[in-house]
Amino acid sequence: MSGSRLVATGHYQPAKIMTNDDLAELVDTSDEWISKRVGIRTRHVAEDGESVADLATHAAAKALAGSGLNPSDLDLVLVATCTQTERAPNVASRVAARLGVPGGALMDLGASCSGFTHALAQADHAIRAGAATHALVVGADKMTAVTDWTDRTTCVLTGDGAGAAVVSASEEARIGPVVWGSAPELGRAVRIEGAPTRFSQDGQTVYRWATTRLPAIARQACERGGVRPEDLAAVVLHQANLRIIDPIADKLGAVNAIVARDVVESGNTSAASVPLALSKLLERGVVPQGAPMLLFGFGGNLSYAGMVVRCP
Repeated sequence: MSGSRLVATGHYQPAKIMTNDDLAELVDTSDEWISKRVGIRTRHVAEDGESVADLATHAAAKALAGSGLNPSDLDLVLVATCTQTERAPNVASRVAARLGVPGGALMDLGASCSGFTHALAQADHAIRAGAATHALVVGADKMTAVTDWTDRTTCVLTGDGAGAAVVSASEEARIGPVVWGSAPELGRAVRIEGAPTRFSQDGQTVYRWATTRLPAIARQACERGGVRPEDLAAVVLHQANLRIIDPIADKLGAVNAIVARDVVESGNTSAASVPLALSKLLERGVVPQGAPMLLFGFGGNLSYAGMVVRCP
């Protein structure tokens, strides 16, 4: 084998939907203000008793069903999340137990908004090294559990959900080399900390970093994947907000690509945002089989990870 390939995806969102008008009853804001500032109109909100593991399991089960594999075929489960409350057993172990995965390596990865693409790269590396054959990669977050509903600058952003992908060994490398890194000196621009734990950020720092530094890195990911930006069929960026997504996509120059804008209906779901948006695109059937897609996660820790992936 020479690499790995994306086999199937799946996603899950809680049933409860919160609109901008609903938020306007909690804080001093409006649908017009939120839509203009961040482009979000709705977000899904998990119930109090619905855990990160619950969200992850629903998405994982859908991806596994679409792959045609059995739980016993999986030898690696990676879950990217930054909102789990239980430390052990980890979320990956809980997901594996619920799906009936009999063993294998089970790990959580904490890289916030870029967690899924970091985890996807690690699955690809494990398969290339011969340490795994079939991997389940999940991004799941319950951001509303760490939201300060009195802070109108952050509560308008967050949503809950999960996305998952099954990755398998392939004679042809259909997941390109990852470009990843961080700006640790700016890492505290995004925080989930305190007691009670709450999400906060320096929005202007994040915006400047994302819109000025990341387009060149996205182009580097295309170059390493052997694809010109104009040849991309889809661009799936972290669904932070439209004021970040659109400038990055424009500066990248992916003029023929479908740009995922799931943030409009899902909000910012952190590690779930890339696989959630990707799964929805693939479910709609709007990306041709074998076509190149750029997956690019970024955000918390001011970290990033991106790669070109061929559509299954």
